[in-house]
Amino acid sequence: MWNRFIFSPAEHTQLTTFVCFFPLFLKGLVGAPACGDVMKLQIKVDENGMITESKFKTFGCGSAIASSSVATEWVKGKTVDDILAIQNADIAAHLKLPPVKLHCSMLAEDAIKAAVADWKVKQSSKKQEAA
Repeated sequence: MWNRFIFSPAEHTQLTTFVCFFPLFLKGLVGAPACGDVMKLQIKVDENGMITESKFKTFGCGSAIASSSVATEWVKGKTVDDILAIQNADIAAHLKLPPVKLHCSMLAEDAIKAAVADWKVKQSSKKQEAA
């Protein structure tokens, strides 16, 4: 059986499956001033809080692109609360990133948190409009 979680960092940089944008998606946009990497993660959340789709766009090195790709795979099919448990150390270990590239996995974790924060803001806005 094919396992979608066995790609190497180099293979993740070649994948374009998750690179696309939709205007109604929630987004997390983060950057690392020290190296210039910028990561945008978008998630689509259904009415039950389940992530149905995820996309990314990253400007940076191959490790940053691979970290983004892994993040999009790991958030899909999980709840918004569940994805907050994804940590940069998990992404780094999965990709076998060297210590000098750990900031890339940190960006991915930050992008996930930023997308969830965007979702929470929009959820509270919807509740206020309904009241």
